[in-house]
Amino acid sequence: MLADAIDLTTVKRALVIKLRHHGDVLLTSPVFQTLKNHAPHIEIDALVYHDTREMLTGHPSISNVFTIDREWKRMGLVTQTRSEFGLYRKLKARNYDLVIHLTEHPRGAWLTRLLKPKYSVAQRAQGINEGRDSRLWKKSFTHTYPSPRATFRHTVESNLDALRRLGIYPQATEKKLVLVPGDEAEKKVESLMALHNISEKKFIHIHPTSRWFFKTWPAEKFAQLILEIGKAGERVVLTAAPTSDEREMVAAIKRLLKAPVVDLTGSLTLKELAALTARARAFVGVDSAPMHMAAAMQTPTVVLFGPSGEQHWGPWEVKHRIVVSQDPRHTCRPCGNDGCGGSKVSECLMELPVSQVQAALNDLLASETMGTSRAA
Repeated sequence: MLADAIDLTTVKRALVIKLRHHGDVLLTSPVFQTLKNHAPHIEIDALVYHDTREMLTGHPSISNVFTIDREWKRMGLVTQTRSEFGLYRKLKARNYDLVIHLTEHPRGAWLTRLLKPKYSVAQRAQGINEGRDSRLWKKSFTHTYPSPRATFRHTVESNLDALRRLGIYPQATEKKLVLVPGDEAEKKVESLMALHNISEKKFIHIHPTSRWFFKTWPAEKFAQLILEIGKAGERVVLTAAPTSDEREMVAAIKRLLKAPVVDLTGSLTLKELAALTARARAFVGVDSAPMHMAAAMQTPTVVLFGPSGEQHWGPWEVKHRIVVSQDPRHTCRPCGNDGCGGSKVSECLMELPVSQVQAALNDLLASETMGTSRAA
């Protein structure tokens, strides 16, 4: 046991900070559940970017979700200052006894110093890494914890390491992702499914895009996969974000199809997307927030990985198949780069054959009752 483990009985309110993208925020959800399980009396709040809030709203262990709008900095100095100070006053009024900072964002360090909790924890670097070896960083927290030196560790476990460093040891049953669509989203999706004559667990949900296109498979290969799925008698529902590049990719896929497909691109909120994927027989996609959402909703998942690492970002605690390149030319993956040589094109992903993805999906569907997961 830790000599400096914290006394949870002295903690009344805690703040968990995660200033990252949607999938990153969702992968923090077990932290809230675990902390609440070990100390039910604690009121736990979250601080995230405004556009990612739906990943945590409705979480049964969270009292308040506070947000930072990235647009503040574009609204002029006066508006930004007013907004930042307004947020600080709200956080200060909560009188936090514990702050858990789950990224290297410097805002978490100076905000912790301003809030002055009794306890605070953040990850430390093993070398010079984005400011986490600075004197300010080290002096901002009462506890820090290391990242793995030479191996990959799943992001969920890395997040939970913050609790372990405080003397809170998660049980296996506490590590599942938590995502609550809510009644409004459930009703909207039920209405859309009725409109398109889609039955629950009778369709494959394909979300072909990522906000980072170097993580995305070619449109023509997704189209070929959809054709093969159709030949097997399965219906397909397509989704994507409402951005112009994602709409164009879905349009390119549809131009190559010989039959209509249900396309809900840009018509769903994040909560509605979660409600939809929960009703799918399986999910197919790339390393993206919707993939993590499918895992949270316990929908069997096939995911294609290229430059990003499946050990770090793979589907968490859900039946799945991971499809990666078997080509000896691609031993460099996962490189973590935005395409080969920073070109925005990832050959290890672009060259994945349709047959390999189709085989992974067929294998997953055939083993729905087996409860196993392995790499394709």
